[in-house]
Amino acid sequence: MGDELTALDGGAQAELIRTRQISPVDLVSAYLARIESWDGLLRAWITVDADRALAAARAAEAEIAAGRYRGPLHGIPYGVKDQMHALGFPTTLATKVLDPEEMVAPCNAAVIERLEAAGAILLGKQNLHEFGKGGTIGFAYGQPRNPWNPAYSASSSSTGSGIAPSARMCTFSLGEDTGGSIRGPAALNGVVGLRPTYGRVSRFGAVMEAYTTDTLGPLARTVADAARVLEAIAGHDPRDPLTSTRPVDAYAAGLDRPIRGRRLAVVREIAWGNGTTDEVKQVFAAALDVLRGLGAQIEEVSLPLALYAVPLQLLSTDADVAAYFVGKYLRERYDRFDVGTRTRLAASSLIPATVYNRAMRARAIVRGQILDATRGFDALVCPTMIRATRPIEQEQEKVESSDEAVVRLMERRIGVYPFSLANVPAVSVPMGFSAEGLPLALQFAARPFGEAGLLNVAHAYERAAGWWRHLPELETTLASAAA
Repeated sequence: MGDELTALDGGAQAELIRTRQISPVDLVSAYLARIESWDGLLRAWITVDADRALAAARAAEAEIAAGRYRGPLHGIPYGVKDQMHALGFPTTLATKVLDPEEMVAPCNAAVIERLEAAGAILLGKQNLHEFGKGGTIGFAYGQPRNPWNPAYSASSSSTGSGIAPSARMCTFSLGEDTGGSIRGPAALNGVVGLRPTYGRVSRFGAVMEAYTTDTLGPLARTVADAARVLEAIAGHDPRDPLTSTRPVDAYAAGLDRPIRGRRLAVVREIAWGNGTTDEVKQVFAAALDVLRGLGAQIEEVSLPLALYAVPLQLLSTDADVAAYFVGKYLRERYDRFDVGTRTRLAASSLIPATVYNRAMRARAIVRGQILDATRGFDALVCPTMIRATRPIEQEQEKVESSDEAVVRLMERRIGVYPFSLANVPAVSVPMGFSAEGLPLALQFAARPFGEAGLLNVAHAYERAAGWWRHLPELETTLASAAA
């Protein structure tokens, strides 16, 4: 019964809870059992509090039995990237840099407050690259592994938040996306990942180092699940002065609208560029055929400046992150950082203010080109990642020459960085598998605060393509890993 429950998407689970065919206790217990069975291999979690989750599930069961059902997230279990504060849990940030007293959570993050109000049940905190910034080589809380093949990378930063819903250890996760840290883990682990518009979701109570780019958003099995979570966590929060006062749309309500006649633009430089593998191009072309079959009008758009998004974001956002750490920890605790993290931070801390200023000005020009494109189409479309994931050792950011550095920086980032730099919403959706059986993904991006239309298009593709029904078989995965 437990594995059958965790194989359901969040909407199906919610209906069983609403009609009292199952209890939230059943669902929490099923996920805890899978965490116990598989997390020793996959390392998606840093901290799990089973007693707390079961107590919350019993409280939800009693509330629902008394007729106080709060909605489709009531009794639904989730996890968060360990970059968000949650009272009763340490905020480790997956690092050895912090002392225990520095990990004590001072509050609940705003997103956790809102999910608690919706009745969702927090299982625990999920693994990530050190401080959530990518490039980690030695993980303080264990090497995260891809549930489709544990020898392969589960992507960067919000790794545990992508692994956990894919491996059916929770219904959804919350991740953080600076340059692709929601969409990358979603893509490589075969789930949906949504980066909302900058300012759509409060960042209060999360450790956010890249002030001009960081966002929080959901990772889940389906677009509908992500839409329901976004609806719960979005909205103005005076504690985060950069949150928008725009009303929150009913994202889930509009998902089933037909997309016939919608104008979708393929981003030529990402979809058909020299760095995009033939395998990805072939699977992407098949995804476009699905969209045409739904009545969408497929056009192409050229965004030549988007290629500069990678160096420009590294020059600006990485400098923002380094500024956060130089005065706090980098000077006094340099040796306690992972070598990959400290190398990146040290290099970024040396970026001159004049270069940072020019990069920020150039970012505005590149953003302008991307915004112009989003205004002209219902959504932009491209592969999320221009190649399939590789074995963990090959994905570590070790380079032997400047030419190799450029290639590796571009191939891992060109699909996602342009939309981060432009601070527009973007969603990654499964679109098939590589020859090795590893997930590939399609990405849609839209104009600022265009999440309702974006999710509608993504949902239509997801339902027609059907890739969301494919789940990693962990018993087979483990047997293959042992062999």
